[in-house]
Order: sequence, then C-alpha cells, then structure tokens
Amino acid sequence: MKVLVIGGGAREHALCRSLSLDPDVTALYCAPGNAGIAEVAELRPVDALDGAAVAGLATELGAGLVVVGPEAPLVAGVADAVRTAGIPCFGPSGEAARLEGSKAFAKDVMAAANVPTARSYVCTTPQEIDTALDAFGAPYVVKDDGLAAGKGVVVTDDLEEARAHALACDNVVIEEFLDGPEVSLFAITDGVTVLPLTPAQDFKRARDGDEGPNTGGMGAYSPLPWADPKLVDEVMQSVLQPTVDELRRRGTPFSGLLYAGLAITSRGVRVIEFNARFGDPETQVVLARLKTPLARILLGSANGTLDTEPPLNWRDDAAVTVVIASHNYPGTPRTGDPIEGLDAVAAQDAPHAYVLHAGTRQDGDAVVSAGGRVLSVTATGADLTQARERAYAAVARIRLDGSQHRTDIAQKAASEA
Repeated sequence: MKVLVIGGGAREHALCRSLSLDPDVTALYCAPGNAGIAEVAELRPVDALDGAAVAGLATELGAGLVVVGPEAPLVAGVADAVRTAGIPCFGPSGEAARLEGSKAFAKDVMAAANVPTARSYVCTTPQEIDTALDAFGAPYVVKDDGLAAGKGVVVTDDLEEARAHALACDNVVIEEFLDGPEVSLFAITDGVTVLPLTPAQDFKRARDGDEGPNTGGMGAYSPLPWADPKLVDEVMQSVLQPTVDELRRRGTPFSGLLYAGLAITSRGVRVIEFNARFGDPETQVVLARLKTPLARILLGSANGTLDTEPPLNWRDDAAVTVVIASHNYPGTPRTGDPIEGLDAVAAQDAPHAYVLHAGTRQDGDAVVSAGGRVLSVTATGADLTQARERAYAAVARIRLDGSQHRTDIAQKAASEA
C-alpha cells in the first residue's frame, strides 16, 4: 500500500514513523512534511487546505490511503475531496469535523447523545457574556467557538481577563470549571465500530508546575498508572459510542480519529472537548506503545471494515514525550535558529529514545527551527521512571538557542506508580 500523510508537525512525524515500520506500507509520502519526516517519507509540496490539490497529489502518487493529520484541513473538507476522487481517506468529513471546528456544535451533539459534559452557555453579545461569567463564577472557563490551534481556551480567576478573551471571539462558549485530572482518550472509528486506544495525559501549561499560559501541549505520557482500569470501558459506553451513533443518526457519520478530552471529576467523567484528529503531543506516546501495525487499522476506518479487525495489541512499556519549544512560545516564536545534537541522540539513545520533528526545516546542511513547538523528544522504558530518564537524557543532548521545555513531564505519575 502507498500512503500519503498530510501535515508537517510532530503528530505527522509520529504517524509517518509508525507507518514506515509497517510491512504493508510499500511507499510513504508526506505533504508538506518537515526536516525530520524527510528521513522516513518522501516529501511533496501541497497546500494542505486545498482539497483538490491534495486529491490530485494522491491520484498522481497512486496512493491507496490518505491520512489527514491536522484539524484545519479536515474542517475545510479535504477528506471529502479525497474520497470524491475515489481514494480511501482516514479523517472525518468536513461536516463531521465540526465536532472540533465548533464547540457549540459539539455541545449540541453531546446533549442529544446524553454525553456527560460541563454545563455551558453559547454567547454572541457582551450582555450574554457577562450573564454567563456571573452565573458560573471563578475559575472562569472561556472557549473560542472555532479552531484556535489548542490556544483558544482561557481558564482564569481574573474576571477581566476572562471577559477580554470572550469579547475577542466571534462566538464564545463559557462553561463551568471541571475539577480533577485530565485524560486524553483517542478512538479510531469507521462511523459504526469504535476502537479505543490507550489513554494518555498531556501538559497544556508552558512552565513547570502547570504555571504559565496555555499552549498546544508541552509533553505527554502513557499509560496512566493512577487511572481506574475500567476507565476506557466507561468512556466507550458513556462518551465515544454514543457520540459516533448520534453523528451517524444525523446523517453525518464520523470516520477517522475521535479524540475525547476528559476531566475525571468528583462527580464522574466529563467531556471537556472533542477533537477530530490525533492529538499532539499525545500521539507521540500512544503510537510509541502500539504493537498492531498502523496502516491496516487506518485503512479499516476509511473502508468501514473495523468490525473485522482483532483487538489492538499494546506494548507493556511506558512512553514519555517532552516538547522543546522555541524562544517566546506560545507568543510569537523566534525561528531560524540552528538545532544541534540530533545526530548524538540517534547515535547514543536509539532505539529507546528518538526525536520527532514539529516546527523544523532544512536550511542547507543544517536543521533550523521553523515554529513554536520545535521537537518532541520521545522515549520508552519499562516504567514511567525509566522512560522519563531516557527522554530527558536525550533532551540534554539537544541545543537550540533560547529554547524552553518543562522538566516535570510525568514526574508526579512516575513517583506515584
């Protein structure tokens, strides 16, 4: 099978890495890709938001499967264009991807499917915003209704900060604060059958101790030694399957990757948000633990044949990923800085630790930074403690001027395991 992956971040590098190790994959392409992905896939230029261009490239390459990584192309309907060209595509339709593209739409689906989530108001005027903020009180949870690259959510005790963020959004969802730890649970679905993956936890705040501004994610780990062993079954029954069934009932079946962001509250599991694609950086640790070859599962989703697939097979190893971000992230990041030490990690830490590229590009013989989140240093180990040690040993070999990373990824979970 020839596979084309759309995107150019660490999530796509993780997907390409797993697909490159799959014996069923005879040729692997990525568009537009990045400097690291170029080591495992052939890069092609494309406007990822142009469905006709993506479908044309897939046709030209003779791809038997297209995997759309990021949310923006999915919401733009790129998967529809690929399917119209007669090529199997992993990723939901533009209509089904509204589950991520509009938080108001997601709340409507959850209400219809009886999925547990935070109480909320959808606001369009300053008066509605003030009424909602007053109704819930602090801490205030304010979410831009549309796509915001993981940075459209403000959680704050400061009323003026909450109000300012709400007023800056066209439509805004204001909801009650959910206490308790957060969990990311991915599921691969063909619109009927749902295959849950292993849970992961990510770290949204920029600095140690969950301080600083929200980011797209500064690290992740899996498994979750503190989580209830029945968690996946519970979320399957109360969240994932009802949501898939409701979207199918509406005539907009969801096939692809359904990502449930969950809060384990004192009152039970609640959905914080849905995403319509693999999460970043959780994908890096989830795929590090997946033994089942990836291409067949993604193709089963695209072709509607997941009911014939055996249960997924997982490694016992733990996995940890640490994001190295550029100077000033999540503000306007500095780019163009050379990255050193990548060869040292490959020589001294493989196969237990490796670097997945996010915001990088090739500049002559050098690899330079090209985005806010630059690298995801990922490691596996017998337990979280060993995986952390290996990840941070690899991080220490990398030099990027002005870069930042958290030093406490999975620390608490490892100490309690």
